[in-house]
Amino acid sequence: MELSQQQLNFFHTFGYLLIQQAFSGPETSKIINAFEWSIQNYGGGPDHDGSSRTMFPGPIEHHEDLCALMDYPVILGLIGGVTGEDFYYAGGDGNYYTGDTHWHPDGGWGRLLATKTAFYLDPLAADSGALRVIPGSHRPDHVIRREKINVNDSINLFGVPSTEFPGSTVIPTDPGDVIIFNHDLYHASFGGGQRRRMFTMNCTIKPKTSEEEELVSRYFRTHTPGSNNYVTGAGMYYPRLIEIANENRMVHMERPMEIHDELFPHLAVKP
Repeated sequence: MELSQQQLNFFHTFGYLLIQQAFSGPETSKIINAFEWSIQNYGGGPDHDGSSRTMFPGPIEHHEDLCALMDYPVILGLIGGVTGEDFYYAGGDGNYYTGDTHWHPDGGWGRLLATKTAFYLDPLAADSGALRVIPGSHRPDHVIRREKINVNDSINLFGVPSTEFPGSTVIPTDPGDVIIFNHDLYHASFGGGQRRRMFTMNCTIKPKTSEEEELVSRYFRTHTPGSNNYVTGAGMYYPRLIEIANENRMVHMERPMEIHDELFPHLAVKP
């Protein structure tokens, strides 16, 4: 899949892009089954009681059917179209979400283009936990950033509940849809149930300058297993992803593995 210029314009202007029905029905079922296997076997799924979020790292790295997402033309075209064909894969998280997730960006990375690709595995609407975004809020000149507005305090600031923050939009999704958004974009979710299934792939550009290299290094200090002291058994990624990685996948994995080993040598696999 190749993104159109209009889609690229939309992403860079508003900070997100929805691809509806990126996967066929059988492909979607395979992805959901592999996610359920992963969270049940690696992610604490059996202990989920709906009282709080259950999260596990590296959701695509435990089951071959999710590892294979790194080969899907629609995923490579989406992430590669936005982030560059030689993008770095930087892990992600898998979740059973519970209740609301209040407004936040995933850091403030500025000149570093870092993206989150989100897979929602249940039908979601405004009142059932669909992703909400504030279009354009990834940009440093957006009023939220310029005026340092606390979006979650909008009822006190403006008399408007945060669920209705002016300019925000809801993105309803069905299983098979995929959303990619800039890490700096303000996003939230309201009205979700006790087992809202979702997983992500985090990616960055491949740095071309020393400034970008430093920004990527800072990102890896924050958004990778080592930053949370997760022991994968293989450094940056869980072993299964590495064991079955082909040459094409390693384009997105080899240098991230080296960076992670440099930053977190105590988690590196010893030769």
